[in-house]
Amino acid sequence: MRRTEDLRFVTGHGSYVDDFTRPGLIHAVVLRSTVAHARISRIDATRALARPGALAVLTSADLPPATAIPLRLAPLPGFDRYLQPPLAGPTVRYVGEPVAVVVAQDRHGAEDAAADVAVEYDMRTAVVDAHRALTDDVIIHASTGTNVASCYTVSRGDADGAFAAADYTRVEKFRCHRHTAVPLETRGLVAEWAEGTLTVWGATKVTFFNRRALARMLGLAEADVELVELDVGGSFGVRGEFYPEDFLIPFVAMRLGRPVKWIEGRREHLLATNHSREIECELAVAARADGTILGLRARLLADMGAYARTNGGVVPAKAAQFLPGPYRIPNVQCEVRAVLTNKTPVGTYRGPGRFEANFFRERLLDLMAADLGLDPVGVRMKNLITPAELPYALGRLVPYEAPSEYDSGHYGSAFARALEASDYAKHAADNGRPVDGKLRGIGIGCFVESGGAGPAETARLVVKQPGRVELYTGCATSGQGLETWMAQILADELAIPFEWVIVFHGTTSFVDEGYGTYHSRAVVVGGSAIKAAAAKLAAQLVTLAATRTGIDAGMLECRRGDVHRRDRPDEPPVLALAALTAETSPEAKATLTAVAKFTPAKLTYSYGAQVAHVAVDPETGAVDVLRLVTVEDVGRAINPLLVHGQAHGAALQGLSGAFLEELVYDDAGQLLTGTLADYALPAAGAFPNIDAITLEEVPSTLNPLGAKGAGEGGIVATGAAAANAVAAALAPLGVIVRDLPLSPANIARWIRDAKRGR
Repeated sequence: MRRTEDLRFVTGHGSYVDDFTRPGLIHAVVLRSTVAHARISRIDATRALARPGALAVLTSADLPPATAIPLRLAPLPGFDRYLQPPLAGPTVRYVGEPVAVVVAQDRHGAEDAAADVAVEYDMRTAVVDAHRALTDDVIIHASTGTNVASCYTVSRGDADGAFAAADYTRVEKFRCHRHTAVPLETRGLVAEWAEGTLTVWGATKVTFFNRRALARMLGLAEADVELVELDVGGSFGVRGEFYPEDFLIPFVAMRLGRPVKWIEGRREHLLATNHSREIECELAVAARADGTILGLRARLLADMGAYARTNGGVVPAKAAQFLPGPYRIPNVQCEVRAVLTNKTPVGTYRGPGRFEANFFRERLLDLMAADLGLDPVGVRMKNLITPAELPYALGRLVPYEAPSEYDSGHYGSAFARALEASDYAKHAADNGRPVDGKLRGIGIGCFVESGGAGPAETARLVVKQPGRVELYTGCATSGQGLETWMAQILADELAIPFEWVIVFHGTTSFVDEGYGTYHSRAVVVGGSAIKAAAAKLAAQLVTLAATRTGIDAGMLECRRGDVHRRDRPDEPPVLALAALTAETSPEAKATLTAVAKFTPAKLTYSYGAQVAHVAVDPETGAVDVLRLVTVEDVGRAINPLLVHGQAHGAALQGLSGAFLEELVYDDAGQLLTGTLADYALPAAGAFPNIDAITLEEVPSTLNPLGAKGAGEGGIVATGAAAANAVAAALAPLGVIVRDLPLSPANIARWIRDAKRGR
């Protein structure tokens, strides 16, 4: 089925936050630091407030004392010392940090007034390198005495013993670069305080957490705050977290008693919205001579930027957890160091930690195979976990989570499908060979990916009449076709036409509690809640029919909302929905409403492989991606068309991150790639040959739909496969790929260095 919501989007009837208005609306602009590290000595708003239409300039002195944005996920030890205040004061710690909010009658007036606010800085030395941050010669948060936000070690088995017993060991240093999501629509909010209720439009992803955090920071009861979700132009993990603006705009609305709108500009987005991915890894492998992996030992160094944001700890923590990947590696040890620098803070971006970990591990496996004279495919097949070994215990590789396990799957089957679909054996024979002046290479990356995070999700059903069944969910949309597949699940469960279902999502008044959309959880958890609510509603209708007719409930079934006798399906219903919806009795109303929750006991794990085939120009370093094949087993695809689209979009983002995108800072902490003229993104024809294959060989047994996450598998091994392909192409030149991105400048430099014998 095609996405039903697309009709309003392509006809211009979507309602995004910048389309939304309120009577008496005024506009806010966030004044941001122009320096990376300094103490604010003075803020003078005299000229700004003298401008026609200017209403207010608020600084940290106007905020409640000790206001800081709380962590939502991944409370790594020590992170609570580095929370971000909504406005800097007295110290600024990155370019783009909010220092004031300027409010005026219109957007242009607010921007002009913001330009007239004079801020004087007492400059400090900026720390923009994670290794320098480790030295603590310049402390970014003076009260803590260190830039190391968190340091811990996780393990399973006996890594030291594995390395002592190994026939072969190798250690390499890898680096994944800083980049970010860049959704088509930037962030924005409209907030209004009226009659003791605060309403915020434009919220998404985790509206219930954000409501709870906002209410506490403002000293309000949660019941007095409502967050309303509108249409969303992309998210990919960065949109919808609690940012400084999520406090500031509601605070301004309450302070001035007027509805306030704030819309983020594109340069603001690149400066202020979460960055991600920047991790270095010293990774060592221990193996037998036949390629059997005995152990991994790693040291991760993650650059978290200037503050610990709501979910930033997920990135290094999951990089450590997913280093072993889908392989049988009994002995693992990983030290994680998360450090603060004078750069934009880090949060999650589609496949957080997985993209990085897969690149590190899969690159090292190719190097190991070459050292041992083994086929890289054979090495992986030998070490992939088999179906007979599942569930496979992972141990406790994340400090804030209980020990976990891979649930089910056939990893070798998915890998074989990727090899077959990509003609791997044929193209591997050409690795390093020039064709039309360009060096060919094909590379592989295997992965396993978690999804279906708890703690729970809620679905509420209300039958209005035959032809209209309303579904309310705590899940949020981010452009993933939620209104379509949710209606499909409900229509199937109730045996009603798809067109009967109207889906309402994300807004905090729709259900009592919800946890939102992240960690590939919407189908697994939200969809399972819908199934449970549908079963409850059908049972209520059958029970009422049995009570009124005296027929045993086991003899009855619900179809199209009507209750029929199972043994007389062609007879008129014993309880007609049309008649029931016309009743006004409390009994009827209770029967036509159902609420259910689904709480997952464990995470689900999808899995798959990606194969990239490339041609590298050795003179310029430019790379043509001839083809990318991505294969993922999602357990059960509720809507195959949407799953296919998710895989394509994720793979495209992965290729863009691997080849094009990079956030670059200078030594003073200035972002040099702060516009779309400098931050490269793919045009529509940049990567035209992506083949996405969805498998449903092993449905999950952990939820009633049999589903696993499907939103992130397409991206998580793309960097790994691309890097291995480029490495295979450049191997005759003596180039070893250890870093992303695979940009022309980097590749050309690696070739020059190899020629010079470096």
